[in-house]
Amino acid sequence: MFKFNLKQMLCFFSMLLLSQISFTQTENTTKDSLYIEEVLTKTEKPKVLHAEPLYIDLIRDLGARKGEKEWNLGFGITDNNDYDEYLALVEYEWAPIDRLGLEVELPFTIYPSNSNGMAPGSKLNSLKLAGQYSFFVSEKKKTSLAIGYIHEFEMNEFDNYQNGRLFVGNVYNPFFVAAKRWGNNFHTLLYTGPAFIHHFEDNSTYTNWQINSNVHYMIPGTRNFIGVEFNKEVTKTDFDMTIRPQMRVGIADNLLIGIVTGIPISRENERFSTFFRLIYEPGH
Repeated sequence: MFKFNLKQMLCFFSMLLLSQISFTQTENTTKDSLYIEEVLTKTEKPKVLHAEPLYIDLIRDLGARKGEKEWNLGFGITDNNDYDEYLALVEYEWAPIDRLGLEVELPFTIYPSNSNGMAPGSKLNSLKLAGQYSFFVSEKKKTSLAIGYIHEFEMNEFDNYQNGRLFVGNVYNPFFVAAKRWGNNFHTLLYTGPAFIHHFEDNSTYTNWQINSNVHYMIPGTRNFIGVEFNKEVTKTDFDMTIRPQMRVGIADNLLIGIVTGIPISRENERFSTFFRLIYEPGH
């Protein structure tokens, strides 16, 4: 068995402290390792590393490079006033060319109990198709700008498949994204645009605006971050906002998990919610 006297212990901790100081100094004089690896590759188009929100996520990374792809699995629980609501999604993103991202998503809503007759029927919400193009990417300004479009073919409740039409409406959703990294670790992002909802049954159309703003801090030398989303929805007669603190943690080189909590500022219909996102990026 090894025995250490006081002098040996002091020497050991001194060496440990000096090594930590040396590491910190090196870290402070070097840009984030992922930024160097991902952005400063001279053989590829410029790309700025941005923290992507976890709840209202982007179609693909801003400044996406050809061949990038990503699978997402999501699961959430919302505590409504009258019933619980379970959310699930399967999503695939890919970049067929530089700076263009495409996405196919299947979002589900499940109501496990309807004993009081208040809950709607469970359903596959829609077939969701989307595209996003980054038209401005500046390494010097650490800024990226993009435009995109989401089209949702809204679907009927499972119980109505035999008696009604399969698709019950369309959602047309153009959007704009602006993101900036401040220094090496602080990130801000704005995602906004109108959603035009068209219901086939009565041929009605209405509009709501989504204004989603985000602030994140990325842990140096990693892809892990902590942050908050402010998801706002504006209609002619109402304004709703949900604050969503969140964190993302890498559990392997190409596998990350995101955890989100939802706190509505007004509890008209829902209370707290939780959402989990599993992100897998195959090699390219």
